[in-house]
Amino acid sequence: MKNIFKSIITAFALVPALVSCEEFLETEPVDKLVPNTFFQSEKDLELYSNSFYQRQVPGGLAVVQSDEMGEFTSKNQSNNFIAGAYSSVDEGAWNWSDLRNINYFLENFDNEQIPQEARDHYEGVARFFRAYFYFDMVKRYGDVPWYSKTLATDDPDLYKPRDPREAVMDSLLADLDFATANIRDTKDNSSSLVTRQVALAFKSRVALFEGTYRKYHTELGLQGSANELLREAANAAKATMDAQRYHIYNSGSPSSDYRQLFISENPVSEEVMWAVVYNNSLKRWHNITWKFNSATYGNRWGLNKQFVNTYLMQDGTRFTERQGFDTIQFVREMENRDYRLAQTVRSLGYTRADGSPAPPNFGYTYTGYHILKFSLDDSRLDGISESYNSVPLIRYAEVLLNYAEAKAELGEFDAGIWEQTIAPLRARAGVDTAIPAMADSYLQENYFPGIDDKFLLEIRRERAIELCYEGFRYDDLLRWERGELIETPWKGIYVPGLNEPMDLDGNGSLDVAFVETVPADKVSGVIYFVVDGTNSILTEGDKGHIVWRANEDRQFPQKKYLHPISNTDLVLNPDLGQNPGWE
Repeated sequence: MKNIFKSIITAFALVPALVSCEEFLETEPVDKLVPNTFFQSEKDLELYSNSFYQRQVPGGLAVVQSDEMGEFTSKNQSNNFIAGAYSSVDEGAWNWSDLRNINYFLENFDNEQIPQEARDHYEGVARFFRAYFYFDMVKRYGDVPWYSKTLATDDPDLYKPRDPREAVMDSLLADLDFATANIRDTKDNSSSLVTRQVALAFKSRVALFEGTYRKYHTELGLQGSANELLREAANAAKATMDAQRYHIYNSGSPSSDYRQLFISENPVSEEVMWAVVYNNSLKRWHNITWKFNSATYGNRWGLNKQFVNTYLMQDGTRFTERQGFDTIQFVREMENRDYRLAQTVRSLGYTRADGSPAPPNFGYTYTGYHILKFSLDDSRLDGISESYNSVPLIRYAEVLLNYAEAKAELGEFDAGIWEQTIAPLRARAGVDTAIPAMADSYLQENYFPGIDDKFLLEIRRERAIELCYEGFRYDDLLRWERGELIETPWKGIYVPGLNEPMDLDGNGSLDVAFVETVPADKVSGVIYFVVDGTNSILTEGDKGHIVWRANEDRQFPQKKYLHPISNTDLVLNPDLGQNPGWE
């Protein structure tokens, strides 16, 4: 592991610093790196390719924090894109430096003195990262210019219009096809490298996104190609399943197995295929624990009641079919639920590393569903950036969910596929794996009113729960054309009354009271949450669900499925054109 980090850092020193516009495009990537002296051996190819990881793999916090755009979480406040005045002036300019770094390699690596197999492997890695770059671009902007070469300042392609979405996706998928055929098919137990199985898993993600996006976004007029992409997603996922290199991690401890995937220093390589790897001895740290356990440093994230309701009971029945489910108080609400719930948010009996009780802390969350996933138990890390747990980028669980969803969208899902995909995830979580008899009316009424297929509803439930806070939710809402869910109120736990201290972890001690004014004679150990009637309200006046940012105007009109092209880029190249609805 130490050698991997060292080679990445060394490679990063070889690639160019960021400069802008024409100056950047005509600059050689490396002061002392020229093709006829550098690309001489397989080791040179490996060294250069390490720069792709250094430049393009996101940090752990970025992965986790991206889920704050989803509807299932509350936070201090929404960003301007969701609840504010946002225009092309606010959108950042495009940066092509990572793409140029890749294209420079692809133009110069092909030295016949290097074995063909090695050249094919590293070309596959480069093309994987080009697909990785363009996938983010297409998700954000739709049509974008496709560049497969480095550009000089006099190249007319600098000012060409955007290429159509479908053409870009065809080129992107061609890159992934090459990657899946040529990257070495050796399992990397460090989960830090792109392998053939990682490329297949990523292809299943990309094709599922684009296939469902085209299916549900009828305004694009691309529905006719949706099933072909869904078939590609299913085939890529199935290839990984058939390779049998990975499986769902399950030691038989449903109360801890799921969380182990997110608090381990070394990725759990039975299931984690690719990860942002951290290491305590190398002082490669992040600050996620601090972010989740601070009133000021983090964004005070918390799940919302509407989403928490979707977690099943351990016997497989639906919580939302219990009498009075929406007004059950927190302690009873947490009992006998899918074990993933208590490994995603603080729940009954949770303690820190020193054994001290740690109920949901309303100093760090606004809804009471205090995020635990990715947060380490050592309270010292609540105020310092020294967390060292690795953060998954691709898990085998996602592959199973991609396969299940693609097959369901194709109308080919059956009990056999249920046993291959959904059942293992629920079994690990201590949930009965029986197929439900009918569609879930709660999911239909609150999330997916146009979906009648019971299997597809259960797959979407499972995807949201299993991948919660791993960076998928916002993209999923976009591709399902359910962006309006982002307007959902941020509803929290049920509060039986003002000025009534509550026990939130079932140990008999009082933890929080909801008040209009903090009393002078405060009860020791109780956090007083002020219900001010503006930012925070109770839905029934002096009782009910706590709702945070009740006065925030979150809007998601059709134009927000894509971001605007930045004003900066439009000034440089008016032929780019603007996305619909934006100015």
